[in-house]
Amino acid sequence: MLPMWTNILISLRISLMATGLVMAAGLPLAWALSRPHWRGRRALDIAVNLPLALPPTVLGYYLLLLIGRTGPVGRLTRALWGSTLIFTQTAAVLASAVVCLPLFVQAARNALEDVPEEVAEAAQVDGAGRWELFRHIYAPMAWPGIWTGVLLAYARSLGEFGATLMVAGNIPGKTQTMALAIYSAVQSGQQSTAHLLALLLTGVAGLSMWLGLRFRKPGSGGSAIHAHRGRPQ
Repeated sequence: MLPMWTNILISLRISLMATGLVMAAGLPLAWALSRPHWRGRRALDIAVNLPLALPPTVLGYYLLLLIGRTGPVGRLTRALWGSTLIFTQTAAVLASAVVCLPLFVQAARNALEDVPEEVAEAAQVDGAGRWELFRHIYAPMAWPGIWTGVLLAYARSLGEFGATLMVAGNIPGKTQTMALAIYSAVQSGQQSTAHLLALLLTGVAGLSMWLGLRFRKPGSGGSAIHAHRGRPQ
């Protein structure tokens, strides 16, 4: 059996990359869903949150259809590089990102919706455009909630199992994360190894959350409120 630190490094690498992908895709989605009264909002809301209602194996199956040999992404990667993404760490990253996306979007969306409308209206009166509103008003004031979403997505990706097993397999030294290593240990009757791996995964997840919460600073929304309220209209 490979050293346990190999599984830890693989898990951390996949989780960090998946969290980055979730942030890149999830923040625009959270922003769009936090804006009221536009056509298609409910359909997008359902699509984003559907992974919460589906088993991870079902999500993995859909990913297989997408990135497998006959899928649209699979055909593209075969044409470009001669292979698919199946049984690679990239597939594991995609699986974790799909599973974790709703957690991040919900936390970020709630935080963006909690920003007082009068603050945004005051900024618009001062001539702020949509990008300036997001950058100088919404993002700073909603940052604690957004960061909470980041931590939730990261912690969930550390323990992701079903979708990852479907598309990335359980290859030691390549795609075998901590969760998959625990599964293998239990299947082979190595209870002491499974126990130790479970404790390590719990410790890594707990330490990551603790460190993340230490960097969770309040947004600069208060200063933004006072700045805009103090300006003559």
